[in-house]
Amino acid sequence: MSLIERNIKSQIESELYKGKVIVLYGLRRVGKTTLSKQILENQEQLGKKAKYFNCEMFSIKQSLESNNEQELKRFFDDADIVVLDEAQNIQNIGLTLKIIADTYPEIQVIATGSSSFDLANEVGEPLVGRKREFILYPLSVKELIDYKGYSDIVSELDIILRYGTYPSVYINSENGARVELEEIASSYLYKDILVFERLKNSNIVLNLLQMLALQVGSEVSYNELSKKLGISIHTVEKYIDLLEKCFIIFTLRALSRNIRNEVSRKSKKIYFYDLGIRNALIQNFNPLNIRNDVGALWENFCILERLKYNQLNQRFVNKYFWRIHSGQEVDYIEEHSGLFEGFELKYNKDAKFKPPTNFLEKYENSSLKVVNSNNWYEFLI
Repeated sequence: MSLIERNIKSQIESELYKGKVIVLYGLRRVGKTTLSKQILENQEQLGKKAKYFNCEMFSIKQSLESNNEQELKRFFDDADIVVLDEAQNIQNIGLTLKIIADTYPEIQVIATGSSSFDLANEVGEPLVGRKREFILYPLSVKELIDYKGYSDIVSELDIILRYGTYPSVYINSENGARVELEEIASSYLYKDILVFERLKNSNIVLNLLQMLALQVGSEVSYNELSKKLGISIHTVEKYIDLLEKCFIIFTLRALSRNIRNEVSRKSKKIYFYDLGIRNALIQNFNPLNIRNDVGALWENFCILERLKYNQLNQRFVNKYFWRIHSGQEVDYIEEHSGLFEGFELKYNKDAKFKPPTNFLEKYENSSLKVVNSNNWYEFLI
C-alpha cells in the first residue's frame, strides 16, 4: 500500500530555510518519523544534504547535549537540513537548538517530540521568535478522502469510529488493528508520562484514562475522579495536564459570559486524539448498531476532525461547549472575528433537535448548525 500523503507536509516544507526551527509534535506512532524522513528525501532530491538523528539513542543523545558550537557543527557534518527525532530526550534541547539557530542559521532543523511537557518547556523561552510549531494528528478524513475517495471513506465511517486513524492501525485488518492498538496502548501510550513522573507502574494513569474514556461527551468532575482513584484533586489535575501534553487527550472548556444559569467556565469536557485508543482503553470495538456510546464517539470524532481542519486551513479560533443548568446545551462552539458558530453533533441524521434559544438570544452574532452522519462532509472537509 502506498503512503498516505499528510496534508501538513506542504505547510512544513513552505517554512523551510526561513531561519526558524521547525518543531513537530504528536502522539507516539502517529507518523512523525515517516513524515520527517519523507521531507528529508524530498530535500535530497533537490540537492540538499540531509541527516536524520534518533534522539532516543544514547550515542546521539550524548553528542547533542554538547553546547560547543564547533562540536555541533562537526556532528551535523555540513548538513543543510537535519531531523532530531524525539528531541525531548536531549537535556537542555532548547539551548542546543538556540545555539544552532543563532550560530548556523543556514542549517534547517526539524525537531519532533511526542511530549510537549519536556520539549515545549525546553524550547519555549530559548526559541522565542526562532521556531514554527506544528501538530501531527492521526490521519484526517480529508487525507483519507484524498487517498481513497469520498464514497470509500463514507462506507468506512463505522470502522473509523471504532478503530481510529493511527496510520499503522488504519491499514490493518480488524484483527490486526486490535493487536496494533493493544500494543500502542500497553507499550507506548504512557511512556513519556511514566518517565517524567518516575512512576513504577501505570495503574493510576490507566484507571484515570479509562474513567475519562467512559465520560467522553460529558462534563468531567475532578472531585469525583479524585474520590474514585484515591488521589488528590491536585494530582488528578496534574495527570490530566500531562496526558494532554502527551497528545493523548484534549480538553474543551465551557463558554461563559456570566449569563444567568450558565455552567462555570471552569467546567471541562475531555476528548481523545484517537478513537481507537479510547475504545482500546475500555475494550469495546463493537459495531455501532449494538453500542450505547455512539453519540459520544460521534461528538469526539467531529470535534477532533475539526481541529485537524482548522490547522490545515490555518483557522485560529477559540473553542468551547455551552450549557445552562436547565439543560439547554451546544456541543461545540467556535469564536472568531466576534462571531459564535455553534454546532450540535448528532450521528443520527433523523434525530430531532430543538435549538437552544437562550444561546441564540444571549450571544449576538451567533449561529447554530447540526452536524450528522449525512452532512458531516461540509463541516470537516
